Amino acid sequence: MKPTWFSFGGTAAIVTSMGLIVGLHGLPTSKASLVGSLLIIAVADNLTDSLSMHAYQEAENLPARKALQATVANFIARLLLGCSFAIWVVILPSWCVVWVALVWGFVLLSALTYWIARTRGANPAAEIGKHLAICGVVLTISRLLAYGIFGYIQG
Repeated sequence: MKPTWFSFGGTAAIVTSMGLIVGLHGLPTSKASLVGSLLIIAVADNLTDSLSMHAYQEAENLPARKALQATVANFIARLLLGCSFAIWVVILPSWCVVWVALVWGFVLLSALTYWIARTRGANPAAEIGKHLAICGVVLTISRLLAYGIFGYIQG
């Protein structure tokens, strides 16, 4: 199976979940709020992206069956990966969730990137480095936004 069926959804779920956990870490957020946020993203944002991807594939004249398969694969990949982060939040003490989420996310993103790179004949190390660097930017922005918003509200 080629990674094209779930690479978009998988990457989005991993980086979005990590961004949410890192952004909210250290702020007055309960486990229930964090789990709820992860699950809302895993369902609501996932459905929106899946529908958008499906509409794009139809616009590109991809056969209806292939478009539907890709849409379903995208949805399932995002749902499962998003839920995997929510499980860590539920079972781990709060002080270590961010570290486990970072390791989990970097491992998942690296594995998916490696698979994609090998499939297309690219240098896996270069691709992993590029994707992890972009993920790092997302995580940094997420953290800065959370602190900036919290500081402004606490004002």
